[in-house]
Amino acid sequence: MKNFLLQFFTWWNGQTLGTRFFTWRKGERVGEDEVGNVYYRQRGGSRRWVIYKGEVEATRIPAAWHAWMHYRTDDPPSGDYQPREWQKPHEPNLTGTALAYRPPGSVLHARPRVPARPNYEAWKP
Repeated sequence: MKNFLLQFFTWWNGQTLGTRFFTWRKGERVGEDEVGNVYYRQRGGSRRWVIYKGEVEATRIPAAWHAWMHYRTDDPPSGDYQPREWQKPHEPNLTGTALAYRPPGSVLHARPRVPARPNYEAWKP
């Protein structure tokens, strides 16, 4: 019952009832990534979509699946996909969390920036 209500009232927790119905009627399962997101394409059409596992966050799609989702490749990545040596491991968007990047000088940085001393003197007429 809880799962039904979450699907009915929230779009940020996985899929809605409309998406579930559309997927059931017209979707063809293509694959799943290491996080648990499931990817679909429309039977006889060109539409592609993802059902997220957990919270809906677009940055949780790995690079290989991102290329397939954005039509850069027609073939979905297989299970033996190996990232290139220059590719970093996938990281989701950390904005709004304790692990977010806070540059020096930011109000939220752990060590506040020391104010600079001016290296000039103001002109006095």
